Amino acid sequence: MDSLTHSGSVVVRSSPEALYDLVSDVTRTGEWSPVCTACWWDEGASGRVGDWFTGHNEVPGRTWETRSQVVAAERGREFAWLVGGRLVRWGFTLRPVDGGTELTESWEFLPAGQELFAERYGADAARQIEDRTRAAHDGIPATLAAIKRIAEA
Repeated sequence: MDSLTHSGSVVVRSSPEALYDLVSDVTRTGEWSPVCTACWWDEGASGRVGDWFTGHNEVPGRTWETRSQVVAAERGREFAWLVGGRLVRWGFTLRPVDGGTELTESWEFLPAGQELFAERYGADAARQIEDRTRAAHDGIPATLAAIKRIAEA
């Protein structure tokens, strides 16, 4: 199976460092994510590469938690994590531009995640992956708009 990816960008009137401080604070994720309603650091973690956090997610008819591992934590440049340590990669990259910072959110459904879905959902795996892909396509612009609103307030 091929990897599935999607990303979107927005310019935010903020410095890359201030914006990084916002998006890397996973305890604030519920303020902007349309699916992840709350996050917390696991075992005293604080956002360094290798640290883990748990997210509480809700969509109509389904509630679940995931554990994710930070894989990039470079203040002012990038914050990223792997759901389940290998299944899906989410991240934010930051780039200074005239008027502020270009914030890009990216999503990639990794081969290990696709394999897990094939095992878990069998013949329904393609539809389940399509649902997650649609959620990423819908969620990224909503997330970026909410982060922009919060950062510029």
